[in-house]
Amino acid sequence: APPECPFCGEAAGRELEEHVRVRHGHLLGAPGTGNGEQLYECPMCSLTCTNIQILEEHVDLHLEEHNFSEGGNIGDLELAQQLQTEEDERQRSEEEKRENEEFKKLQRQYGLDNSGGFKQQFLKNMEREVDRGRMQPFEYHKRKADMLESLASGIDDGKTKTSGVIEALCKYYQNDNKDVRHVWLSAGVDHFHSSLGDRGWGCGYRNFQMLLSSLLQNSFYNDCLKDTTLIPSIPKIQSMIEDAWREGFDPQGASHFNNRLHGSKAWIGACEIYSLLTSLRIKCQIIDFHKPTGPVGTHPRLFEWILHYYSADNEGGAKVVCTSKPPIYLQHQGHSRTVVGIEEKKNKSLCLLLFDPGCSSQQMQKLLKQNDGTGLKLLRKFVGSLKEKQYQIVAVDGVLSLEEKAARCCASQVLTSEKIP
Repeated sequence: APPECPFCGEAAGRELEEHVRVRHGHLLGAPGTGNGEQLYECPMCSLTCTNIQILEEHVDLHLEEHNFSEGGNIGDLELAQQLQTEEDERQRSEEEKRENEEFKKLQRQYGLDNSGGFKQQFLKNMEREVDRGRMQPFEYHKRKADMLESLASGIDDGKTKTSGVIEALCKYYQNDNKDVRHVWLSAGVDHFHSSLGDRGWGCGYRNFQMLLSSLLQNSFYNDCLKDTTLIPSIPKIQSMIEDAWREGFDPQGASHFNNRLHGSKAWIGACEIYSLLTSLRIKCQIIDFHKPTGPVGTHPRLFEWILHYYSADNEGGAKVVCTSKPPIYLQHQGHSRTVVGIEEKKNKSLCLLLFDPGCSSQQMQKLLKQNDGTGLKLLRKFVGSLKEKQYQIVAVDGVLSLEEKAARCCASQVLTSEKIP
């Protein structure tokens, strides 16, 4: 409320001082004392003065204080609110900027930033090699021509492939009698490693190539793969996954990629592998090891499941069992690998044998040339070596009829994996 005059009670607002001077100035004086001295009493605090100028200055102080208390506090509140609003807006702006940066970082990390795909990365990395003197121009042009031919045909050029490793492992285990009690190996698998075109994001595609290389060697899958007789290139695999989405597989996953993989560096995982295999009428399942089942964040149940997968139909006393089982696709956050076998030590501990797309052909060749088993450290993973929070596997276990494929397509509208408790 506006300040009131202390003499008449009238609301005077911010003009109180002028109102008192004009309307009530005569009241500032008071009768004198008995000794003839004139006294002036303050109408606000009853202070008595003997000098009218002193009283006026005193009243001025009252009026200034009154104006400050009535109007100044409102100004301070408005200022505080304004400052708080500005601070909230600044924090909100910084949070939006941080969220945008994190989103762009995730887009780059998962290849969804429209920065090009296999072809663009391959050419860019080769140009960098030429600039650094690690590749001659003639080699650049030859490899560019080979790459373009591979992309045009949709067939992998095979330059990152290593064959014969499973056969070499079988011979090694038959001759080695140290600490391995039993070993189960998958059917023949070719190893594929990442190249200049997919380094940093292509592990899922390379693992699919490994799995497919095994299925193509098994006549049981001939009918399913009659249109896929050779290993497809990574861009071709991307198109094949898009075809599976168009058939109706995993619409939720498709929307995550905006229904587009070809021409990108998008990472794929177990759901995309499942959709692609099922669209080819290959029967498979996703198993989700969604939490550790052992001490120190380990996953012994994962090892036990894989042991059962390889050994269920291959029981017996043989030390080395070369099964007809396809390899297993193994996924965790940020990377995927291919399980090609499992060891059971004499102390009953288990050890997975993994093909990693990050291992080069030169490293894999050691497994073909060495007989002392030193190269096996590239493949061996014990229980204590796998400590990611979650793992998913895609395991092939047969062929689907057209009716079964259609049923699985409908079921994938709400695609879920089997979770190991």
